Amino acid sequence: MESPRGAALLLATLFSVLLATALGQEGCRCQNNRRTVECVQVGSTCRCKSYGSNVTVDCATLTSKCLLMKAEVQGTKTGRRSKPQTAYVDNDGIYNPDCDSKGNFKAKQCNGTTTCWCVNSAGVRRTEKSDSDITCNEVVRTSWIIMEMKHDDRNSPLDQATLERNIGDSLYQRYKLDPKHISVMYENPYITIELRQNASAKSFADVDIADVAYYFEKDVKEDPVIQDSTLNVMVAGEPLKFRDAVIYYVDEKPPEFSMKRLTPGVIAVIVVVVLAIVAAILVLVFTRRKRGKYEKAEIKELNEIPRERNS
Repeated sequence: MESPRGAALLLATLFSVLLATALGQEGCRCQNNRRTVECVQVGSTCRCKSYGSNVTVDCATLTSKCLLMKAEVQGTKTGRRSKPQTAYVDNDGIYNPDCDSKGNFKAKQCNGTTTCWCVNSAGVRRTEKSDSDITCNEVVRTSWIIMEMKHDDRNSPLDQATLERNIGDSLYQRYKLDPKHISVMYENPYITIELRQNASAKSFADVDIADVAYYFEKDVKEDPVIQDSTLNVMVAGEPLKFRDAVIYYVDEKPPEFSMKRLTPGVIAVIVVVVLAIVAAILVLVFTRRKRGKYEKAEIKELNEIPRERNS
């Protein structure tokens, strides 16, 4: 028969285990995503639900852009080089996206009414806005992202090799993006960061360049998603500050925009330019005609001069 002292010790041990488990679950904190709830420690990994959805995220890596945008919208409601011709900027900005069970963007997005459109894997619109009957057969992958920005004014240009190396290292350390997907170019004061990652080059363990670009954009705007730290690129012993960031997206297939995408102002400018060109052509044609008539009249008068002399 077990002694009362032994039974008490067993109960105390069991209570300690249960208490430690409960404290471990409650104390879990998602370092890579500050917009999470209901965090639970599973082994060495913290798993939480992304705010605004029921999708569970692994806090050891980046959260998908789709879930981050959805969490941000829900939170808001409650609280130098030539570009490829197919590169385009996200003119629509943040919206409340429709994500699949893995947190990725669904091919078709709608604004909650009857207006819908197709997006790429970065959630950026790649078609005209249409009605709910629009067909989006696939999520076209964004395989190339170009991020252009400036650094703050300095007395002297930065060392190009050092700058490019330090930015690449910072993106790897902060976002865990393999350096093979990163290239950096510098032409004082412009900095261009290119992220390239097609479907065949992305391994299962790789973070997606669309997610990295979104995290980077939030860091530049000083609204970081990662908790307790900020993007810190050191050059010549000083932190480098970025500004005026513009992000271009290049998909594996060209976007399907048409003239309907242009704003009335842009269309008006195009019309004015076309009319100016037509007017210039008409002026040139009439000028040549008048010049031709003048030259013919001049030749005719010259031919009549000998006749006048002989008369």
